[in-house]
Amino acid sequence: MPSAAVRLAVSVATAAALLAGCGSPTQSLTMGLTPADTLQLRTWVPDALKNNVDLDRVKGGETTSQWWGSKVGALTFEHALEDSLRGLGMLPASPQAPAQYQLRTQILSQVQPLVAADTTVTVTINYTLVDRSSGAVLYERALRTAHKTELGEAVISMPERLRLANEGAVRENIIAAMRDLMSLRF
Repeated sequence: MPSAAVRLAVSVATAAALLAGCGSPTQSLTMGLTPADTLQLRTWVPDALKNNVDLDRVKGGETTSQWWGSKVGALTFEHALEDSLRGLGMLPASPQAPAQYQLRTQILSQVQPLVAADTTVTVTINYTLVDRSSGAVLYERALRTAHKTELGEAVISMPERLRLANEGAVRENIIAAMRDLMSLRF
């Protein structure tokens, strides 16, 4: 019969394994604008930005660990942002078409709880819109957004709740950035 200390150690190890699980990588398709958001925002795109914004490579971000947690990687965020810009009609019609503006982005931070039933993730992403011909910065802002995933959305898996919260926080961040770009006057 194992001692109380051995049983406690096994219980703690089992609980840690259940809580940690494997990391759930974020998915670009659920981080970008929803079809409803796209339809709502598309009518507000300034003429100067229609088919006229090139997306630079995203900087920052972290890759998801196989042992703990879900993170937002630069490439996944870049795909989500590119899909969002394409849906709004802001990307050039073809890759060879010249764009007057370039959008530069950098994931500055991702704040996540270590263990929580209701998981709130906060992301901060910096957006810079540059006029390619003059080099002038037309817009620059670091946007911080948060998203909370309730326990009921992924009861068993903390990494899955983190993934859902990451994706929601990034989606809210992209929506905020696109609304800011819509308010620019050229």
